Amino acid sequence: MRGLLHGTGFRRLLTVRLLSQLSDGVFQVSLAAYVIFSPEHQSSPADIAAVLAVMLLPFSVIGPFAGVLLDRWRRRQVLLMGNLARFGLGLVTAALLLGRAPDWMFFAAALLVTALNRFILAGLSASLPRVVDPSDLVTANALSPTLGTVAAASGGIVGFLVHQVMPPGRNADAVLVTLAALLYLSAATAARRIAPDALGPEVHDELPSLRQALGTAWNDLLAGLRHLLRDCRPAVRALAAVTLARFCYGVLIVVVLMLSRYTFNSAEDTAGGLSSLGRAVILSAVGFFVAAVISPWCTRRLGLHGWMTVCLAAAAVFVPALGLTFREVPSMLAALLLGVVTQGTKICADTLVQESVEDEYRGRVFAIYDVLVNVSFVAAAGVTALVLPLNGRSVPVVLGLAVLYTLGALLYFRSAHRT
Repeated sequence: MRGLLHGTGFRRLLTVRLLSQLSDGVFQVSLAAYVIFSPEHQSSPADIAAVLAVMLLPFSVIGPFAGVLLDRWRRRQVLLMGNLARFGLGLVTAALLLGRAPDWMFFAAALLVTALNRFILAGLSASLPRVVDPSDLVTANALSPTLGTVAAASGGIVGFLVHQVMPPGRNADAVLVTLAALLYLSAATAARRIAPDALGPEVHDELPSLRQALGTAWNDLLAGLRHLLRDCRPAVRALAAVTLARFCYGVLIVVVLMLSRYTFNSAEDTAGGLSSLGRAVILSAVGFFVAAVISPWCTRRLGLHGWMTVCLAAAAVFVPALGLTFREVPSMLAALLLGVVTQGTKICADTLVQESVEDEYRGRVFAIYDVLVNVSFVAAAGVTALVLPLNGRSVPVVLGLAVLYTLGALLYFRSAHRT
């Protein structure tokens, strides 16, 4: 890690990621406070599923086309202009809250911020091999995305603290959104320090116009998908495993939200519910950091495939062991362990995709990666809304997740070792 941090290019790219995801954490807490923990609403799993669908599914449609642009536009410019756009949209969102605009206008503005977030994260992942040596990719993937996730959790903590000292309501939510907007501006400022061509992609001819790029987007996307399926079997297996892990993670997020809102605290105590969720976020962040520390060591001894299998199998054990109690302390411990295995799975998947996908296709493949994560997340919320009671206590849901983790570990282990 010390060797990576000595590299100027890596340090600057990491700074952009940390500031961007710190802003995301603050912004996401403002959404949670307004939609789920507002005194004006009695939220249900169906409400959470609807919000996730509004926020993520539209980007799942346009995401692959954004990946085509990531392979044509200078990625540094994407990081700069994307964060500037989020700064402006954040101010608009805060104004809508203060003006008591209809909810659909608020969600429309938040949707644009979230769509740009996924676009920027894909650009950050595609840029990483441009600033580190191939032999350092595992460590870089342990450090960079994980510290970004910890930064997002830290932003969430800041949001929770700000929300605790202010009376619940639209004014507090508007303050949080404004703070997130200012942090997006700082991320754009950090991106300006990177040389315009430092992050690629390598384009030998003059860049096409936007109309030309969009005109060929569909064929380019199909070419990226064919390259993935034909030449990148390790990446395909990794994407299948991380999609399953994210589906289970999405289910557990809804469960924890409902437990925090209605079981760990009284329904009227929205501040207590938000505090319980905040503790789960903090412990998950600690888990992400632990995954960053131990994943390089584990992959050197177990291999990427072995460490991913262990992560999936471990979740199959501790999720029912801790989750079936439906008490706050065991659930918080489960959040810590879930942070370790979920981020460990992602570190392995990121590395396998980066190693097996050629640079000219990498932006498209990471955009497809984001689509898979988003769709699995929304699908998880939708399925959970059908079966989860309002208080979040459901033995069949917890046992079903244990079965899914077990099947995922067995199938991935068998497929990787057969190859």
